[in-house]
Amino acid sequence: MDVGAAAFGRLLPSLRDRVRRAAFLGLDMEFTGLYSTFPQNNQPSLFDSPAERYLKVRQSVQRFTVTQLGLAIFSKENSNKYVVHSYNFFLFPSTLGVTDVEFTLSASSIQFLSHYGFDFNKFLKDGIPYMNELQEKSLNQRLSEGSWRICSALDRDVMRKATDEVTSWIVAAEEGETMILKDLSGSQMLEVQLVLRQALQNVWTQPLEDGEVVVKKVSPQQRRLLENSSLDYCRKELILMSARGFTNLFQILVKAKKPLVGHNMFVDLCHLHDKFYKPLPESYEEFKRNIHNLFPVLIDTKTVSKSIWKNYQFPRASTLSEVYEALCSSTLNPTDPTGPVIALASDCSRYAEKKSPHEAGYDAFLCGSVLLKSAHLLLRRVTKCGDTVEADPSFSQYLTVLAEYLNKNFSGEDVPSQHPPLLVVRVQGWPQMNERQIYQELKALCRFDVRRLSENQFILLSNKFKHDICFHYSVRLVLRDYKHHPNLQISVYRHWRHSPHVNCLLQASGIVALWSLLAFVLGGPPFCSL
Repeated sequence: MDVGAAAFGRLLPSLRDRVRRAAFLGLDMEFTGLYSTFPQNNQPSLFDSPAERYLKVRQSVQRFTVTQLGLAIFSKENSNKYVVHSYNFFLFPSTLGVTDVEFTLSASSIQFLSHYGFDFNKFLKDGIPYMNELQEKSLNQRLSEGSWRICSALDRDVMRKATDEVTSWIVAAEEGETMILKDLSGSQMLEVQLVLRQALQNVWTQPLEDGEVVVKKVSPQQRRLLENSSLDYCRKELILMSARGFTNLFQILVKAKKPLVGHNMFVDLCHLHDKFYKPLPESYEEFKRNIHNLFPVLIDTKTVSKSIWKNYQFPRASTLSEVYEALCSSTLNPTDPTGPVIALASDCSRYAEKKSPHEAGYDAFLCGSVLLKSAHLLLRRVTKCGDTVEADPSFSQYLTVLAEYLNKNFSGEDVPSQHPPLLVVRVQGWPQMNERQIYQELKALCRFDVRRLSENQFILLSNKFKHDICFHYSVRLVLRDYKHHPNLQISVYRHWRHSPHVNCLLQASGIVALWSLLAFVLGGPPFCSL
């Protein structure tokens, strides 16, 4: 279900109830860009430590914004049936009274979204506003001081037109007469009321549905009676609630403390923190503490699916959709009456009829489905490979078999990444060769991250699975095709042979051994007499 600013306020109470009753939540996001090219070398690398990667992602999160947030609410019904309400929220930064938000567009990301049918009009015209705690504090202070302002040039034009209409009308109007302003967006409906009340002391305003605001001529005495009463729709707490927009739902999610599921969700969590909670801290450890306090149970299905790949005949799957299709296949999931039944709610049935890859609501639904199917596979394995899983396994049982994946790398010490063996490239006859040139040279055969090892040596690393047949085939191609290359000698990296530290240690040991030998030869053997 697509949700924009016009419908969000009306849906919020039912969303609160569904989140409260949920077993767990699926999450996905789309952005105006993924990794910033500014500054140079900001692209995350497999050679990065977790803290280094976080700092690179942090720079990108500060430059890009969220266009779409998908939330799939999985509620367990009788038996092992889960009913899913999947929502596709279009988001746009709040322009009410805060510093005008700037964000960057990545050409490749916009092209990607367009290819998969993203509706940019909904994003720009009906995006739900949001703000973090720092922005809300600033707006609250400005409202108290009466120094708030309109950031949007479009909204300023709308306000000017509305003010001209009302000031022309009010000259001849009698007390009690009304007029209606039409064709206003959600934020404009609030802004026009604030502007008119500030400019004219003898008007009262009230919002209607469908982008309309009633303006009524009143006496100053009536105006004072109405202000801050239950009839005042411009009370400060209501203004703040309207400006918070989607952040109201974020706070509901935080309060509910439901397990949150995503696929490769590190960047998603960084945006959640930055856009709806607080600006991202410089410290990686502080970020992890904050995220764990906000969402105590996090599960990344990419981590789970990699583990299943090792233990089952799992086909090569690099995307969320491919993982989902593999788990739905009869090979991995033969007919099992105890398996989870996943049904989309009637008002969210579009995803049952049509696949919508890279639409946030659809991908959030896939994340939750992958989790349930993966957990059931693991539960069957725990019951000694063939014993019948008890009918109607509880979600807590699924969490138990998923225990090793809960909060993995999101709380406490990070688990070291396991990558395939490295290759080493030795360059001869090509002076001033750099990492980028090595990458361009080899990318047609296999995608590697490249890092300089010494003046004429580079090491290569890939994020493919350790036992990935296609990856090993590509490695063999590289070794074969460059076996007799005049300038590049490529071989499997051996730590004892290629590590500068080991070489340094061996050289030092060799020098010590040589000096010992010389001392022995020059000093001669000790003289012994009988």
